[in-house]
Amino acid sequence: MSMDKLTGAVERITFYNPENGYTVLRLRPEVRGRQRLPGLSRDGLITVVGNLPEVSPGEHLKLDGLWDTHPKHGKQFKAEICTQVLPSTVAGMASYLGSGMVKGIGPKLAERIVECFGEVTFDIIEETPERLEEVSGIGRDRAGKIIAAWEEQKQVKEIMVFLHAHGISTNLAVKIYKEYGDTALQVVQKDPYQLERDIYGIGFKTADRIAQALGLSPEHPSRIEAGIVFALNETINQGHVYVPNGMLVQRAIELLEVSHELIQPGLERLEGQERVRQEKLPRPNGRDDEIMDVVYLTPLYWGEVGVAERIKALTKVQSPLFLQEELPQTGLELSHEQEQAVKMALEHPVSILTGGPGTGKTTCLKALIATLDHQKKRYGLASPTGRAAKRLSEATGSPASTIHRLLEFSPVDGFKRNPDNPLNVDFLVVDEASMLDLLLTNHLLKALRPGTHLLFVGDIDQLPSVGAGDVLRDLIESKVAAVTRLETIFRQAEDSQIITNAHRINQGQTPFFAKGEQGDFYLFPAEDAAAAADWVVDVVTERIPQTFGFDGLGDIQVLSPLYRGPAGVTILNERLQEKLNPPAQGKAEKSLYGTIFRVGDKVMQTRNNYDKLVYNGDIGFIQGIDLVNQTLAVDFEGHPAEYEWSEADELTLAYAVSVHKAQGAEFPVIVMPVVTQHYMMLQRNLIYTAITRARNLCVLTGNMKAIGMAVRNNKVAQRFSALEMRLRV
Repeated sequence: MSMDKLTGAVERITFYNPENGYTVLRLRPEVRGRQRLPGLSRDGLITVVGNLPEVSPGEHLKLDGLWDTHPKHGKQFKAEICTQVLPSTVAGMASYLGSGMVKGIGPKLAERIVECFGEVTFDIIEETPERLEEVSGIGRDRAGKIIAAWEEQKQVKEIMVFLHAHGISTNLAVKIYKEYGDTALQVVQKDPYQLERDIYGIGFKTADRIAQALGLSPEHPSRIEAGIVFALNETINQGHVYVPNGMLVQRAIELLEVSHELIQPGLERLEGQERVRQEKLPRPNGRDDEIMDVVYLTPLYWGEVGVAERIKALTKVQSPLFLQEELPQTGLELSHEQEQAVKMALEHPVSILTGGPGTGKTTCLKALIATLDHQKKRYGLASPTGRAAKRLSEATGSPASTIHRLLEFSPVDGFKRNPDNPLNVDFLVVDEASMLDLLLTNHLLKALRPGTHLLFVGDIDQLPSVGAGDVLRDLIESKVAAVTRLETIFRQAEDSQIITNAHRINQGQTPFFAKGEQGDFYLFPAEDAAAAADWVVDVVTERIPQTFGFDGLGDIQVLSPLYRGPAGVTILNERLQEKLNPPAQGKAEKSLYGTIFRVGDKVMQTRNNYDKLVYNGDIGFIQGIDLVNQTLAVDFEGHPAEYEWSEADELTLAYAVSVHKAQGAEFPVIVMPVVTQHYMMLQRNLIYTAITRARNLCVLTGNMKAIGMAVRNNKVAQRFSALEMRLRV
């Protein structure tokens, strides 16, 4: 069957699915003579559908496909083959150059360039680009930038011709080009699995798809090694430090669909490359003589060994900062429990202070700081995240920083504070210690001199760290550190339903809910996820702002246990964006990686970016979108960061976020759907963590059955970690 042909410029994108490239767009066709095209609307546009490369308005496409009649939408062109081409008309050239396709050229400048050079515009840019300086407003520097952008765009297009068939978007193609430059295609063709190792956003399955298309054998060593590392990372991303060998082998076999005999040699090769470490460990909860084979990623192995050795070394240096009977007068009223907690921290080189909300952890810290000031001791306060550090500083009245800032992290030099350049403190307090993962803890401990006192402060009943390990729990269970658990709820905290209910939940009791406008803990009943989501949108945008005066955008944070489903993070973000930050005339927006980003949007960073000094979980607001220079400007609570469009996959809308992503943060208002459809995630420590993020008001939408399921489920998922064992031996 012969295919029909269609050429034209993309007017707008109606729909784009980044997972499979399925696109619905409106095309302004090039019509020759009296040619009549089916499906041509009154505004001169045609609907095109199909699995296409990521395209932008202004691009010119040459399409091969068939005309089809949709029962609802009528005549449309179903594209099978798509080729991106340069326009041949003057109007098309101006439209193309001004569409944002070439960084540095906006619509007005595009018109001036085409006005100057006419039909030979593209020839000029290609062959004698220095002539761009003839155009009004273009100097040497600007011309240089335009030429560089044109060349980059050409290279990316060439890469796209190859990569599109394998599901790689334009923005990922830009990343590939920036990583490898002119050698991009050679790298991809030589070892597609290198993409997974080098480029954020490309996983094993994408690299494998390319490799298979290139004819690489399913049993090729590079594929086996990449599959093993992917299977290992999948488990580690769930918080584990190592994976039992048998479990890893089974997952690798299922992923790669190869025989068992190929996996162990692959592991041996990876160990020879120092990418993994194979060890024998006692079986958890087994007999002392039960040994199992396990596999670590090499950095995690050395991180675990390092944390254990350094904690034990600190505990061996007996340098008490306090030996008197009484604490100095600080003006703070301490209970006997709190007084003992402060003395413990001063007497023991490594100690832990844990307890739920309202039990006086902050009062203990104030008293500790006052005592250290009295003794003229040098101390530091730090937390894993910027938000937590800000809270710590506000609560204590003393400066606090992130651990990265404390250790003077630099993208080029790494952590400047290390064994050769240790921190100049006698005492270090680390707040929100339940969030500490293994690798960050190791870097922190490397920077401490022998004799430094270290106090971990945290709530052991919260969710563990997002990263690998369960450091705080392992430290407590190893008994190598002195531990104080505060349990008394103070009278001023008893007036808070949020705090009271947090402790009720922790004890396995269902919470009480307020009625009327006098409480701070509410339930809006909903039997299913869709109804719960409707309530979320209503209370965030209408009820809470009207009744309590909180700002829906700045004060309220929606949390959800899951990403998918009607009450999941993804759909809630779309609905809340529509209500809280709708499109408007003059408000710039751009669709990137399947998300519409708009000036004013609340966004979250999803990975540590050391170059920008923004970290996983940081929340900010989009201040500007430069359609000409193809950048997003985001303000993270006073810290500005600029993103090229190819980097926008590091950002996600943050009107709603997962409970895990909210760890360490506190918000005036928390709203969360809790429904039985979330049963996979309904755990006591999850709902406890969520409600303790609320400072002034907590609203749940859902039903008592789901809340009861969460409260009763006190199973803490055991992470594969040998830290406790290493601390004890």
